[in-house]
Amino acid sequence: MSSLAASYRGFADLAIAQTEGMDYRVLIRPIEKSSIAVIAPHGGSIEQYTSDIARGVAGGDFNLYLFEGIRQAGNYSALHLTSHRFDEPRCLSLLSMCDHVVAIHGCGGDDQRVLLGGLDEALKLAVGQALSGLGVEVRSNGHQFPATEPKNICNRGRRGVGVQVEMTMGLRLHGPRDAVCAAIRSVLLTLPDDRPGGGQDQ
Repeated sequence: MSSLAASYRGFADLAIAQTEGMDYRVLIRPIEKSSIAVIAPHGGSIEQYTSDIARGVAGGDFNLYLFEGIRQAGNYSALHLTSHRFDEPRCLSLLSMCDHVVAIHGCGGDDQRVLLGGLDEALKLAVGQALSGLGVEVRSNGHQFPATEPKNICNRGRRGVGVQVEMTMGLRLHGPRDAVCAAIRSVLLTLPDDRPGGGQDQ
């Protein structure tokens, strides 16, 4: 049986069916002049620990966006808006001012593995190398989450490219989460990070 969320054509449909503050919440933490965004579009109880990982990667240096499920139950089936339909306006507004986007996701699997996708090949390669250095198994192609659709939320930044980081449940529950966050952060800290004009209208 397909879930309610599978029927959503975009955020507008989700917003009709679900109530902000009761079923979900949105957290946006802009960093003045930063052109890097770390997002968790399936955060909170939708995909467990993805909010925590996104916070860890962003630290106090990069823009952070979290869409979090806060229902007592049924978060995934009610709130998992697929990534190429994820067009929540506040997220798109933030990404429109960012050159580099990393989207944190969770997938199934008891093993500790990362599946990388997205259209930013250079950043994907760098993130993959950093994670492999931890001994984490990384796959960058030949898996079910390539994130090559231009409308995938990871590719909605100013340059039209980004990276999707899918982490198995085994990695999120039992893996070296802090080290994974630090490894991805270390890559982002090497990128040019200066948004022309700085600031963001509130």
